[in-house]
Amino acid sequence: MSRFSFILLFLIVCIQSEFVFGQSIYVKKQAILVLRNLDLKEADWAMDQQPITITSFRSPRSAGDKHDFFSEGDYWWPDPQNPEGPYVQRDGMTNPDNFVDHRKMMIRFSRIMGALTSAYLLTKDEKYSSQAFAHARAWFIDTTTHMNPHMLYAQAIKGRFTGRGIGIIDMIQFIEVSQSLLKLEQAKGANKQEYLAYRKWFEDFLQWVTTHPYGLDEKKALNNHGTCWTLQVSAFAKFTNNKALLDTCRIRYKYIHLPDQMAADGSFPKELARTKPYGYSLFNLDAMTMICQILTDKKENLWQYQTSDQRSIKKGISFLYPYVSNKQQWPFNKDVMYWDEWPVAHPFLLFGAKAFKENKYIDCWKRLEHEPVTEEIIRNLPVRHPLIWF
Repeated sequence: MSRFSFILLFLIVCIQSEFVFGQSIYVKKQAILVLRNLDLKEADWAMDQQPITITSFRSPRSAGDKHDFFSEGDYWWPDPQNPEGPYVQRDGMTNPDNFVDHRKMMIRFSRIMGALTSAYLLTKDEKYSSQAFAHARAWFIDTTTHMNPHMLYAQAIKGRFTGRGIGIIDMIQFIEVSQSLLKLEQAKGANKQEYLAYRKWFEDFLQWVTTHPYGLDEKKALNNHGTCWTLQVSAFAKFTNNKALLDTCRIRYKYIHLPDQMAADGSFPKELARTKPYGYSLFNLDAMTMICQILTDKKENLWQYQTSDQRSIKKGISFLYPYVSNKQQWPFNKDVMYWDEWPVAHPFLLFGAKAFKENKYIDCWKRLEHEPVTEEIIRNLPVRHPLIWF
């Protein structure tokens, strides 16, 4: 390479780096403008919350003990022809009588950790990190209140299964917990011995979810369940610095999720075929987006990756954006439940704006709902505190 060519290449790289870095700063500043007061308000709420874990709630239908997470399949109902017999499925229709208290506590914990960490990053006030560590100790260290690091009894079905691999998707609520712990590690109140325990918990969970038949079944799913397996493994592997699993997740994104889930136009056919095609499409795109956010590093940029036939996260965002900006244009079936509650301030809009310098995405994100109150929407929006992901 000639000296001139080398200098030209160097300048191009510098310009590209400045463009990416500058756009990232712009998007982060816009996010802070929108979220600062909201996050600080939620952090004030979190400061008043006492640690409550799954050990405070018990279902008589759980096959586990008080430290084992338990939930029941959402779309399973008593059989009208046999009320005491095995439940029957009504796809897309949530049974309000199923046990979901553990899931609610997991979501509450995630909200508390995300809010407190956001407030700490905004203010550097140690009171927020101190409160976050109190909740983390209850969930991961305290022998009377901790949760066991597995999901053996998640999404059980009365009369059929004591737990299912499909229930592992509930663990995505912990991705903001692990990210919060990662961001709080430099706080003055961070205890090295406690961090060893936090990491040991997530290491144990990773060992379980990557070897147990439930985890292996969920990993194989070619819809949002498979995506969310990769999402949570990515987040927990990042926290535990498991480079082998991080590489595994990059491979899964490039060679399984994109080619097997995304159509040539950027849509997700398997989600569109469900009874909630709109909500599931949004959910799956958010999950893929956060995989790109977590796994992109100096060596590999998943934001820019595309398959040989041009399937990419950019195409996925481009496909859904018009139907988020104006839902009335949606050309497919409406969701059987929660149609009116979607969309909200989806992370794929915010981080898509950062990655692709599409300011229309962040403008759309700004005007959407940032404080959803419907439990189903909150549950399917596991990234609720974007500031901790920059």
